[in-house]
Amino acid sequence: MMSEMSRMRDLVTDPGSETGQEDQRRTHATAWIPPTDIFVRQGDLVIRCELAGVKREDVEITLSDGVLHISGERRSELNEEEVTFYTRERFYGAFRRSMSLPEGVNEDDIDATFEDCVLEITVRRGAAAVPEPQRIQIREKSG
Repeated sequence: MMSEMSRMRDLVTDPGSETGQEDQRRTHATAWIPPTDIFVRQGDLVIRCELAGVKREDVEITLSDGVLHISGERRSELNEEEVTFYTRERFYGAFRRSMSLPEGVNEDDIDATFEDCVLEITVRRGAAAVPEPQRIQIREKSG
């Protein structure tokens, strides 16, 4: 959530927007974000990322202090100087997704596969470590 808020802030406060010049460098604020599903299957936590047009060797998965990081790059196969786009809706360049995993998960509990442009990460017994959400009561403001 915080990274998305930061990304939105960076989009609004783009330093090039005041001068009318666009910054062509890819940053966290302009990187694309792959669609991701997170679900439970037989007690395992499963994370699926749709990575159409991304090669397996261009994807990296790391675990650091209980946070799983998925990053990589989608490269264009077209020479930008040789083509004229009428419409361009696909995003290219770097991407990064980060998510906190339940306490006690280590790299031995994680398995990843890549098939048909879908990255599937399985965290064995990861769902069992997720505590049930606790409901917070909303009270009337006294005043």
